[in-house]
Amino acid sequence: MTTGNWAPPTYTERLLYKAVARDDRAAVLDALGRTRLYVLQARVHADAPGYIPPLPSRRDKAARRTVVPVLTEGMLPAWHPDWVFKQTTLARLAAAWPNDRWWLAVNPDTPCAAALPARAADRRAWEEAGNRGGGPARLRLLTHAGGPLHGPVAHALALGAHLAVLNGLVWNALGAQYEDYPTDVSRLHRPWAVRHRADFRDKLRTLVATRLVGRVPESVLGMRHRLTARLGHAPSDEQWASMVTVNFERDDPYGEDRAEAAEFLRRIIHYEARFHADGLLPPGGRVDTLAAFDHGRAVNVVRLALGARYCDPQEAEESVLRVLEPARQAYGSWEEFSLGYLLARLIHFDEGDAEPMYQESVAVHRTLTQDPSSPYRNIPWS
Repeated sequence: MTTGNWAPPTYTERLLYKAVARDDRAAVLDALGRTRLYVLQARVHADAPGYIPPLPSRRDKAARRTVVPVLTEGMLPAWHPDWVFKQTTLARLAAAWPNDRWWLAVNPDTPCAAALPARAADRRAWEEAGNRGGGPARLRLLTHAGGPLHGPVAHALALGAHLAVLNGLVWNALGAQYEDYPTDVSRLHRPWAVRHRADFRDKLRTLVATRLVGRVPESVLGMRHRLTARLGHAPSDEQWASMVTVNFERDDPYGEDRAEAAEFLRRIIHYEARFHADGLLPPGGRVDTLAAFDHGRAVNVVRLALGARYCDPQEAEESVLRVLEPARQAYGSWEEFSLGYLLARLIHFDEGDAEPMYQESVAVHRTLTQDPSSPYRNIPWS
């Protein structure tokens, strides 16, 4: 869909544009009730401890009213070091609205602009729309039409698409934020222990070198790979387990890693069997390395660092490109990369009832490998 030279950047703006064009207020609220909305903040205010900036407002002279401007995810402006965005929702705006006479201006001065009155009854309708829509959607492939779609940068960003799809975020953007400024900063602090630019660069080097995915599970997989080469065919699980036991008894005299290796072996066998049963792995197929987990997370750490203002867009682009060649060397296809990522996620976080995580992970994999609009279907691996 285009209007003049403008096309909706994401699915969200497409829905909103259609609803506004029909003058369908209910459809506008439905679209807004399922998406993130963004409020501009000065970074100095966002960084002030304990300070909660008020909603921004401005005078719309043409309409003769005061409005609170908010943006949808596809309409955010270019990255700026001193101006950041905080996400909100229609329901949260309704709860915090300061003045009955003000209006909500969504994407003002754009082809998908929507202006909503904000009296008490209107705000109740906002809350109902937010509750009905369930808030920002997860498990969705969201592509920005103005972002890179082909070429090395797009390929590198697609390495991080698992987390983007899982959280319902745009996969192909290096822009004003990843999720939003406070969330990006918080997620770098924990779990990544990244609090400034130097930390970010150190963590990126560690992830590109795949030092966080785990020496023990990679060793377990490497033993099967070597045993396969030696035998000329895939070993049985018993042969593989025997090799793991012998090697860890020899190299781990104090038994510190043996129990961990045995547990990872059990989990790998379990999840590969499920992959075969669910048609994710072809007959005889296997996962030889978990490097994808670090490579995919490296791309997301770059995007978080850009959102947190620990790097600028040029450094962010250079950083994601650093991940590309190691990933290509480790895998031969998008499907192999995706299954390496899935297996690593599952064996590392299988604590108790892992079924919901398994189903969620498979849903992400199938979206990325089967959706016709997925980068995995449109960007050649090599």
